[in-house]
Amino acid sequence: MIRLRSHARAQRRLAGERGTAIVELAIILPLFLVLLLGMLDFGQAFNEWLDETHLANDGVRLAAVNYNPPTCTGSNKSTCLAQYIFQNIDIGELRNGRASSSYSPGQSAAKVCISFPAVSGHANPLVGDPVQVRISVDYQWLRYLTSRLTLPGGKTTLIANATMRLEGTPTNYTAGCYP
Repeated sequence: MIRLRSHARAQRRLAGERGTAIVELAIILPLFLVLLLGMLDFGQAFNEWLDETHLANDGVRLAAVNYNPPTCTGSNKSTCLAQYIFQNIDIGELRNGRASSSYSPGQSAAKVCISFPAVSGHANPLVGDPVQVRISVDYQWLRYLTSRLTLPGGKTTLIANATMRLEGTPTNYTAGCYP
């Protein structure tokens, strides 16, 4: 008799807890998905920054050895090397940006800038002076959510800098950005 009573009480207690797991899942799942998607998005942003860094290192090496690009379009020769670096980007998202879609807004292409940080004592860059290449792109965080929910902001400019000393006096370019 005692067994039947305890068994009946256990059944009543379990009947009152029906559906709690679904309610808990409904509360936790959106938070879990935002956390998971945020980690994936951070990984993509970090990968894009690494690609920019690699490109900046390659570009500054070309600038340091006074590389003369074989082709240069346009009348502005000061951005010739920056244009050459930009045109030889292998990563499509950095070169072309991201097209807008129903899930995400468009994103700008990378910007390549070459500069000669000031060195005291002389106006023009000489052998041994620094040359710097800077690649920047605007990154939209969680763009698949911010575009659907019209959330504000969420943009960060990812910047990669590389600096080397000049091995030859620059003759075919001056400081400038492309595009």
